[in-house]
Amino acid sequence: MTSKLTLSSESHVVFVTGKLAEQAVRQSVERLSSEYGFRYTVEVLPITVAALITPKWLMRKLKPPKEASHLVLPGFLEVGREVLSDHFTQEVVIGPKDCRDMEELFGKSRRPIDLSRYDIEIIAEINHAPRFELEELIRLAQRLQRDGADRIDIGCDPATRFEAIAECVQELVFLGIEVSVDTFDPWEAATATAAGASLVLSVNSSNRERAIEWGTEVVAIPDTPTDLKSLDQTVEFLSRNGVPFRIDPILEPIGAGLAPSLVRYASVRERYPDAEMMMGIGNLTELTDVDSAGVNMLLIGICQELEIRSVLTTEVINWARSSVRECDRARRLAYSAVSRSVPPKNMSGDLVMLRDRKLKPHASGTLEALAGSIKDNNYRLFAQEDEIHVLSRALHLASRDPFELFDRLLQEPISDNIDRGHAFYLGYEMAKASIALALGKQYEQDQALDWGMLTQEEDLHRIARTSRHRDQKESPP
Repeated sequence: MTSKLTLSSESHVVFVTGKLAEQAVRQSVERLSSEYGFRYTVEVLPITVAALITPKWLMRKLKPPKEASHLVLPGFLEVGREVLSDHFTQEVVIGPKDCRDMEELFGKSRRPIDLSRYDIEIIAEINHAPRFELEELIRLAQRLQRDGADRIDIGCDPATRFEAIAECVQELVFLGIEVSVDTFDPWEAATATAAGASLVLSVNSSNRERAIEWGTEVVAIPDTPTDLKSLDQTVEFLSRNGVPFRIDPILEPIGAGLAPSLVRYASVRERYPDAEMMMGIGNLTELTDVDSAGVNMLLIGICQELEIRSVLTTEVINWARSSVRECDRARRLAYSAVSRSVPPKNMSGDLVMLRDRKLKPHASGTLEALAGSIKDNNYRLFAQEDEIHVLSRALHLASRDPFELFDRLLQEPISDNIDRGHAFYLGYEMAKASIALALGKQYEQDQALDWGMLTQEEDLHRIARTSRHRDQKESPP
């Protein structure tokens, strides 16, 4: 538990931390010192993560300044508080486990983290755009824009020239949408830029000379992913001819050179420290059998650290169908984390979708005691200890299998209370409880499961119930 600090004008507080949290601790303490007027020292111990500090190790390593009156230690040392208080002459205070909660020492809650800022552009590609009817393409572009895309990329089909590309670009630009075109065909690029497209993906030695005619920004890529010499030549050509560009060294999927391609991005950033860069992250999300949110967060984090200010993504494969929204959340988290030198933890639950951040099971024996105290025939459902629990008056049934559980419930005298609407309601809630157990999610009766940014709140008024159930139904404790 976090203790409270009681300070006077003579107080000198020593805040103890590890290397990873140093910057975050210094920022928090400096702000609190200005607000409360105490003197302080930040002691950064020779350990990366403060959670690994043990009382015995701390007593060997920490030599507080003589003038120190208080020691604020990481929250993970709560277990060793007594021995530490005996060892140090200063008053030992156990701080929060997360240094961003330092306000709790002064009786305040953590200030909300500002996730409104970001500096990475999301380019959302509409693949095989020529195959869409214009109205359908516009609807898709507008939806991607609402989801967080800053630019819509018109993905052309190498096998078929996009004859209607001018009309498509003009309509999108008229609607206030930034447009790029993804093609190596010089005619498509020239026609799209003349119609208002402001970026061409991509140019290399095969078409870079035509880029001079387009009068717009282009994406420079190597002739083949590993050929950085050809990339240097294209960059030099574009620079010499005054063509604005951003560089994409090409991200390759797992099995085709993912690790070397990430190294290339770092290498290119070192070689061109001031150049704009782009990463086509769809090459990984679309070609990996895994939900895309974690992949997007990791790649956006890499881009933030390498100052790669634009990403190209798409939503063709079903497991990446929310990639644009995921990238929008991820760029905000990454910006906040990198700018404050802290990991992107406990900032937002938007991308924690498959499993919940933390479970809140009832203490052992609580459900049994609750079952003994219920005086009505309404059903309370819980999911914990790898079982679904049904509680009512003089009833406590538990099983991992909701079908078995319902069969057992029907054998109880109280089951006379169950009509069709009630049966549907119980089946629906048991299904949610079963999903929660399978995935490690918190189940709360009559509440939607938490799917992060994909959560859809439940309108319980839509659930058909009998008047008797509606009158008797009580909220679970």
